[in-house]
This record gives sequence, structure tokens and C-alpha cells, in this order.
Amino acid sequence: MEFALPNLTIAVLHYLNDVLGIRVPEPKPWARANELPYFLRDAFQFRELELLGQCVVLAIGRAEVKQSLSEVRIWLDKVKALDGQPAVYVTDALASYERRRLIEQKVPFIVPGNQLYLPDLGLDLREYFRQRAQATEAALSPSAQAMLITALLSRPWQPDWQPSRIAAALGYTPMTMSRAVKELTAAGLAVAYTAGRSRWLRMELPPEQVWERAKPVLRTPVRRTVWVEGHEVAAYRPSRIAGMSALARYSMLTEPKLPVYALTAADWKAATDAGIRELPEPEAGAQEWQLWSYSPALVPDANTVDLLSLTLSLQENVDDRIQLALDELKGQLPW
Repeated sequence: MEFALPNLTIAVLHYLNDVLGIRVPEPKPWARANELPYFLRDAFQFRELELLGQCVVLAIGRAEVKQSLSEVRIWLDKVKALDGQPAVYVTDALASYERRRLIEQKVPFIVPGNQLYLPDLGLDLREYFRQRAQATEAALSPSAQAMLITALLSRPWQPDWQPSRIAAALGYTPMTMSRAVKELTAAGLAVAYTAGRSRWLRMELPPEQVWERAKPVLRTPVRRTVWVEGHEVAAYRPSRIAGMSALARYSMLTEPKLPVYALTAADWKAATDAGIRELPEPEAGAQEWQLWSYSPALVPDANTVDLLSLTLSLQENVDDRIQLALDELKGQLPW
């Protein structure tokens, strides 16, 4: 039996007392936790809390277990189904895109000292959220994001790399490269130094840690989606499979009815100049073309877009099937 309150539970109490201006009673162990599957008890500590006259169950994420956001809503539904009490996900940190995903799925959550979203109780983090002292993290430019992803996916892995080489391979000018280097160093993702007459960047963490640190400043590469008639595009069809079509190649996800490809805005202009027309809406036999903000061919000799950009292009999709497939994709990243 647990006697001492976990640190995260104590932090929740302090946070609720602070933002709501009321005294919240100390939570107690949830009596029905033993009725849950073992994997849920391994992933969470469960506490029952009375808040504004309503009993809620806190599902407190264990620090040693990584909770999959794509499954949190399903897990909380299992908790709520036992006795009808709202279940609230508690964690010590969430990236902005993770917060947006939980809100879109109407998943109640608390990040002590930072964020609060309890729709069952009529409480929204936008009412109580206090801005952090530091400035909001700005997204990387598409060129900086493309250079970072290219470096992360390079094989063999090299923590030290020359941005000029990657920029040249991607067709970026020296000025664009210089701006990208400033962004990457300002975001704490790399350290710049000079060796001889060459400028280098060093990533001081392993690639998987750089990727996790970078996520809050990375954005989907998809600027716009268009549909075209499949029988008209044989000569101009993009070479890189993207979106759900690409995800289906790496997971158990079913292939979409309309195949998805990625291309740059310049490629799209060339196609339209050649007579390819955009359909007003998808129809049978059509193809979905994603117009990307950077090259969808960061990895040579591949049929699909790279796995990191693919993840970014789909991370905001609230379809549980897609989020489960993205979880499968994590196991195929090259680290």
C-alpha cells in the first residue's frame, strides 16, 4: 500500500490550490485501481480527488514508463468506465503539439505549474494558463528543419557535420544556410565552430535526444494539399510516396483509397504549367498531392519521404489508427 504521496501528486495539489484559489483536499488511492489491467497499473499511479464538488481519478504517469499519447484517451476511457468518474491524465511535461492533440481529443490533463484542461468540470487551460517567463519557442524555418533532419538521418551517424555540404545538396544559398545555422544554434540543437576555413556544427547529444529536443520547434512540411486526376499525371507524378500511403509501408495501417505523394511548390508549378489541373474535391481515381515547404527527398534512393518528416506531417491527425501506426514507426527510426 502507498502511504506517501508521489511528488507529482503533491505538485498537482499545489498547482490547483494556486490557479483555482481554493483548498483542494488531499487525494487518496483509488479503490478500484486493482480492477484495471496490469499494463495500466504499471503505467500510472491512480488517485481519487474531490475537485469543485466532483470526484475525479488522477492517472499519474510514472516517470519510468513512457505513455503513448495515442493510447492515453483509450486508457482513460477504461478508467472512467469502471464507475463513471472523470479520469485526468497527469504528467510533468507536454510539448505544445502534444497539448493540442489532447485538447482536440478532449482528453482531460494537468501539467502542474504549467497547463490545465478539465472539460468535464468546465475548466480550460486558456482560463488559468499563466505564460512562462521565457519567450515562446519559435519554429525553425523550413530550410533549417530540412538541414537538421538530413543530418539526423545521415548514415553512418556523425555528430559533427558541415552545413555547407547539406545546404548545397538541398539547393540552398549560402545566405539561407547561414540563417539556418543561426536558428539551429539558437535553439540549442547544435554548436557551431570553425576548423580551418570550414564551418561545422556539432550535435552534443545522441540523435534520438536531439530529435526529442527539436520537436517543439518543428512543424509539418505540408503547406497545402491538392487532388489531381490519376490518369492525367503519369509523366508528372511525384517520385516520393507520402502521408498515409507512406505510413502504410511502415506499419499495419491500411493503404488509403487515394494514393498520397509529396512534391515541392516548384514541382507543382511545373506540373500545372504542363496542363495538370487541380480538382475541386477528391474523386474516384484521384491522387492526393502534398505541396511541401522543403524537399521531400531528403534521403536518397528511397520511394517514400523520410520517416521524421512523415511523422511531422501526421502528428496532428487525431485518428487513433494513424497515431498507433506512428507509434509503430518509432521502432523503425535509425537509432
